[in-house]
Amino acid sequence: MSGHSKWATIKHKKAALDAKRGKSFTRIIKEIQIAARTGGDPDMNPRLRTAVLAAKAVSMPSDNIKKAIMRGTGELEGGQIEEVMFEGYGPGGAAVLVNVATDNRNRTVSEIRHVFSKNGGNMGEQGSVSWMFERKSQIFVPGEKATEDQLMAIVLDAGADDLRNEGERWEVLSPPEAHEAVLKSLEANHLPHEDAAIAMIPKNLIKLEGKNASGMLKLSEALEDHDDVQSVYSNFDVDEKEMEALA
Repeated sequence: MSGHSKWATIKHKKAALDAKRGKSFTRIIKEIQIAARTGGDPDMNPRLRTAVLAAKAVSMPSDNIKKAIMRGTGELEGGQIEEVMFEGYGPGGAAVLVNVATDNRNRTVSEIRHVFSKNGGNMGEQGSVSWMFERKSQIFVPGEKATEDQLMAIVLDAGADDLRNEGERWEVLSPPEAHEAVLKSLEANHLPHEDAAIAMIPKNLIKLEGKNASGMLKLSEALEDHDDVQSVYSNFDVDEKEMEALA
């Protein structure tokens, strides 16, 4: 299991705790509003459908979901949220992408730059590290729900191009355009998913150890904790034992 994937598992557990605190509500509402700009019907808008499913997974009230969609489509005021991807480097030279949703870009740029510098990293120019990643549909399926052969047959037929064993979960990677088809195939076969999104997947990983490893984890956590941050992606790799000790 790669350190990057181990970090994805840690983030998943952290997200579960955030959901209990209601913290994830804000992020999901922002995602719904952004997604709804291209259409308010989840059946016709794959990104919105994924966001609505995420909202239901954390028991968000239907009225909250409806209002978020209406803000996104312009039927209600309050939907002026900008989606921005910041790029930078963390300790040890690890590449970092930070996806934010903000109603005040200047404020958020300043705050994210401060988080980078405070935690041993630095912001980069647009395009400085994004070439190290590729956009992929990323869906996680609980490991006990299907064997590798069963899941592979289901997702490959739907358009997926990779299946990875992440210990407690299976990670299904697909081209972005196959995202909806893979989700529908899982649903048709009564297989639940824990997370589903169009993510930035690193093409290659950079090995970090010692202070660089702990520093990169601190930077990742600090970025994840920022109110405007929707998601953080990095190409770092840390030995599993060291990752568990640091986490």
